[in-house]
Amino acid sequence: MNNETILIVDDEPNILNAIKRLLADSGYEVLTAGNAEQGRALLQNREVALVLSDNCMPGRSGVDFLAQVKLMSPNTERMLMTAFANLDTAIDAINRGEIFRFIVKPWDNNGLLGAIEDSLMHYRLVNTLKVGGEAMFLSMARMIELKDPYTRGHCSRVADYALAIAEQLNLHNALLKEIQWGSWLHDCGKVGIPEHILNYPGKLSEDDFNFVRKHPEWGASVVSQAGLSQHVVNIVLYHHEHFAGGGYPFGLKGQQIPLEARIVAVADVYDALITDRPYRPAHPEPKVRSIMEEMKHSILDPSLVDLLFLTRDALDFTDSVTACRMLATSTAN
Repeated sequence: MNNETILIVDDEPNILNAIKRLLADSGYEVLTAGNAEQGRALLQNREVALVLSDNCMPGRSGVDFLAQVKLMSPNTERMLMTAFANLDTAIDAINRGEIFRFIVKPWDNNGLLGAIEDSLMHYRLVNTLKVGGEAMFLSMARMIELKDPYTRGHCSRVADYALAIAEQLNLHNALLKEIQWGSWLHDCGKVGIPEHILNYPGKLSEDDFNFVRKHPEWGASVVSQAGLSQHVVNIVLYHHEHFAGGGYPFGLKGQQIPLEARIVAVADVYDALITDRPYRPAHPEPKVRSIMEEMKHSILDPSLVDLLFLTRDALDFTDSVTACRMLATSTAN
């Protein structure tokens, strides 16, 4: 059973009751308030993991209230509901309340439940990383992988490949450890992406792909809030930048991309190519080498790609590749 507390704020009793019924079997403690002032009073007396607030209410609006929640309880996740969605409202909610998700009424029950679960996973991730050690970092990475069965074991393998590259560069031990942690957590921003997008068995729409492209920024926010080092933040934020530019989120290129992020980018691409994905099967090893050779200079740092393949045989990556393919096949079945 879950023990987090969710606060729902809406001036319509039927809305409050509908969401309470939706969460009846979730195990969460669900509190309700009819307006922002009642919600603020409840926040003063207990720890709340998530506030889900309507926008158009008598008195203080939902945007104003969530901006106040951000100051009162910075760790609390915030979601806004409205029947009158427009760009100005969304921008205001994001800028002032730093909301996790924007929900339009009438909602789809599965979509709302998914958004609530994602927000609570984000809450657990930030708060656990703040107090957790190395074992907890790996545990949280594995929890994130549960959203996408095709990436089972991905974070551990990326860490192995990244360390294999980094050790050839004679980096100091403290940085090697942070590269390991950053590899484990590099995809933690995917906690904010709905599973139907992550597991879509084909080419994503432009809107969905733009949504996916936000995960480095969301993840960097998580590890930054948790107080992890700048090296870990760099890995999470920049591992999808391209060596020649044109990557995301900022279009950096070459040496503008921190070394630790360039290392993990190579390891991430390698593992993605050697494992099954929803949109294609795993590539054979010769094909992987060919693809990564083509990605040198344009997407990946060429010297780091060379280092990966120089160390591959010495570390017996072949067994690792075979094992992860068998695991992916058994998971799919």
